[in-house]
Amino acid sequence: MMEAFNLKDKTALVTGSSRGLGAGIARALAEAGANVAIHGSRAIPQSTQEMLTEIGANQLPLVGDVSDPSVCSRLIDAVVSHFGRIDILVNNAGTIRRAPAVDHSDEDWQTVIDTNLTSVFRLTRHAGRHMLAQGSGKIITIASLLTFQGGITVPSYAAAKGGVGQLTKAFANEWAAKGINVNAIAPGYMATDNTEALRTNPERSRQILERIPAGRWGTPDDMAGAVIFLASKASDYVHGHVLVVDGGWLGR
Repeated sequence: MMEAFNLKDKTALVTGSSRGLGAGIARALAEAGANVAIHGSRAIPQSTQEMLTEIGANQLPLVGDVSDPSVCSRLIDAVVSHFGRIDILVNNAGTIRRAPAVDHSDEDWQTVIDTNLTSVFRLTRHAGRHMLAQGSGKIITIASLLTFQGGITVPSYAAAKGGVGQLTKAFANEWAAKGINVNAIAPGYMATDNTEALRTNPERSRQILERIPAGRWGTPDDMAGAVIFLASKASDYVHGHVLVVDGGWLGR
């Protein structure tokens, strides 16, 4: 059974993997045996590359803003050119803008939609062309609790993550019979840069922790098992699913 989770000789691209959840996902894939292309919008910290080197991972660092259409195709092409194929795509790159809906600017709206939703469509479409040709592939998109809930002061983020859930199902409906699994993971409240404003606000942090049955913020390590499952043969009959990793938040 454990062999079903082995990713040896598989090649993965993890967008937004220079730090935080993305770096943790890249590490998990590398530890399971995959070649890993890591990505940052501007640069990749030396510490992230060194972490993968210590594991012995065959890695490829890539840089570019995924809100740019040309970058999305360039990233996929670079992975295929370097490794010869792409087996796993993890759409993790994202951003957030916080402001009350009445003050939420058009610029902030467009930035979040382009980065968190439109890039997912473009990257998945381009990677899918290669995967369809080879008859196999695993695509995982990082959704959110706001795929299901509306949130507060983050209307663009909620709209984008809601769209991610539907896009996951749409791609899965077309590609499931062609050897490609398209699924998503919805992390709960994770200790990352995106949640720093919440964690440093004593009242909001207390309110959040009181609702999480596990009683703590999540960490990148909490994502590892879900990612390896959806990236491996173990999930071959799982399609169009949004797997929640939230410490029990949605069940409260």
